[in-house]
Amino acid sequence: MPVRNLEARSFLVVVLLVTAAFLWIIADLLMPVFWAAVLAVLFQPVNKWFLSLVKGRKSLAAVLTTLTVVFVIVIPFGLLAAAVTQQAFGLYRSFAAGEIDLRAPLDFVERSIPMLNDLLGAFGADVESIRASMENAAMTASRYIATEALVFGRNALMFTLLFGVMLYVLFFFIRDWERLLNSLIHALPLGDDRERTLLAKFAEVSRATMKGSLVVAVVQGLIGGITFAILGIEASIFWGVAMGVFSLLPAIGPAIVWVPAAVILIAVGSVWEGIVLIIVGTFVIGLVDNLLRPILVGRDMKMPDYLVLLSTLGGLAVFGLAGVVAGPLIAALFLVVWDMFAKEYAEQPDLPGPSL
Repeated sequence: MPVRNLEARSFLVVVLLVTAAFLWIIADLLMPVFWAAVLAVLFQPVNKWFLSLVKGRKSLAAVLTTLTVVFVIVIPFGLLAAAVTQQAFGLYRSFAAGEIDLRAPLDFVERSIPMLNDLLGAFGADVESIRASMENAAMTASRYIATEALVFGRNALMFTLLFGVMLYVLFFFIRDWERLLNSLIHALPLGDDRERTLLAKFAEVSRATMKGSLVVAVVQGLIGGITFAILGIEASIFWGVAMGVFSLLPAIGPAIVWVPAAVILIAVGSVWEGIVLIIVGTFVIGLVDNLLRPILVGRDMKMPDYLVLLSTLGGLAVFGLAGVVAGPLIAALFLVVWDMFAKEYAEQPDLPGPSL
């Protein structure tokens, strides 16, 4: 019996070491694999439709589904990334050349509130120092954006390679999805019921985030970008993408972009343009989230807004763009695991012990 226990423990150590070594080898490719898994979950209904269309030929259905992903997601994302990169450079050049006057909003506030200097003085600040800080922050931010855009352009080959890996893995995930799930459930030593619950939660949160949050982000970013373009605001595509990104964060949203823009428009004398932007931002962009998110997401997330916000911010800090999905996913699995643990622990009989 001791020999068998030693063999079992030794084998478990070998399994863990080999698994860790394998993950270490493919560490740089984990993000493409993660996105392939998320997209495979999201496009399973499309794959099932193609399966019925091609009479059950799995490989052909997987090819058609993968091509659908390319035309629906990959190509638009590539074109958008190119446009954002170009406008980021233009925005940086405008800041550097002084074509964008960052003093106007603060001058406007200073004129509107004559006692501003006295109020700021009570906190040990003054208008000039704030003005200099705003200009420095804007230059730093625009320089960072331009630098990141340059890095993105230089690493275009690597991004293309990673996209290729994602699409390659995606094909097999789509084609063999059911077999992979059954193999995973069979291999994991957590109990089939727990494993199915965790995998179901992975699918729910992935679908909720992709079809809900990202669709809302696209709609809000599109409306914001079109509004900026109509009002003649420079780099409208860039700002539209920025609003789409910020819309992924509950309690923050695209207002962090359009509110300062409206203030700047009013400050520089474009009062009607600023009012129009406030109206569109409040009654169109702002209401999109309230109208679309409940329809698209439904109750799949089953998490409070504050937890979605914290997990999204944390996910972005740790995983980059993938954190938009990975953060809420980890938070949802965290809640499910502890819920299962609490239920199973509560079912255990109380142990005798001293009374308090």
